[in-house]
Amino acid sequence: MNILITGGLGQVGSYLTEELSGDEHNRVTVLDNFSSNIKDFVVPQDVTVVEGDILDKELVDKLMSESDVIIHTAAQVSVVNSIENPIYDAEINIFGTLNLLNAARNSDIRRFIYISSAAVYGNPQYLPIDEKHPTNPMSPYGLSKLTGERYAMLFHSLYGLPVVCLRPFNIYSPRQNPNSPYSGVITKFIECAKAGKPPIIFGDGNQTRDFVGVHDVIDIVVKCIECDDAVGEVFNVGTGVATTVNELAGLCSDIEPEYRVAQSGDIQDSYADVTKAIDILNCNSSSNLENGVKDLL
Repeated sequence: MNILITGGLGQVGSYLTEELSGDEHNRVTVLDNFSSNIKDFVVPQDVTVVEGDILDKELVDKLMSESDVIIHTAAQVSVVNSIENPIYDAEINIFGTLNLLNAARNSDIRRFIYISSAAVYGNPQYLPIDEKHPTNPMSPYGLSKLTGERYAMLFHSLYGLPVVCLRPFNIYSPRQNPNSPYSGVITKFIECAKAGKPPIIFGDGNQTRDFVGVHDVIDIVVKCIECDDAVGEVFNVGTGVATTVNELAGLCSDIEPEYRVAQSGDIQDSYADVTKAIDILNCNSSSNLENGVKDLL
């Protein structure tokens, strides 16, 4: 298969690039603007890297015509930046996605996998959060990811584009960005531990999140490529396990945390219902946060 990975040098994209290029039957091309700056990732020799922008229609059309599978991970991923500059956020996450979808509908595509975000849900109305949960984003970032989803599903119904949308919860990996909310907190806690400083917790630390290892995300992407029943569906990507920030701090450090005033707009609890992914994709999480933190340490 000819596989195009947008943002293939980023956290999730780099692991996908490694995994999929390891199959001799695949030819992997990465489209990336080199903004991720992941220092410890070495691109496999047989991967073609194209430096460019998902807004470049001519380039996207060319790459799309040569591809069987598109995995769209490229995005503006900062909630803070989306609030400060919502127009830029929309340009990348909405118009960039639309540019890819429009090129894909004119090509013979086997699968278009869109990496969305659990940020589309906003403040949970019930727990665990399943895919039928109301969507009420609390930031331009969440709204732009939801709009990308809606466009993807519209292209599926209008043009028959074989689309799958994934909503990852809090992804962690050795390549994670420490500035990302509630996954980057793992990196921050570990950095404090190594420096002999207390982990800093905003609020009382009883807020919960669903921390999912990056390899679970990779596994579900591969299943979505292989499983025809995935087409036209949206899947949560998580563990279904709620972990408090206090518990996370305890895994990362033996030092008593330092508590600060809670950040405004912070969601108290969020964790996924992953029943749909288990039922349709036979894909269950193998993430173990304790082991994951040990690996990071």
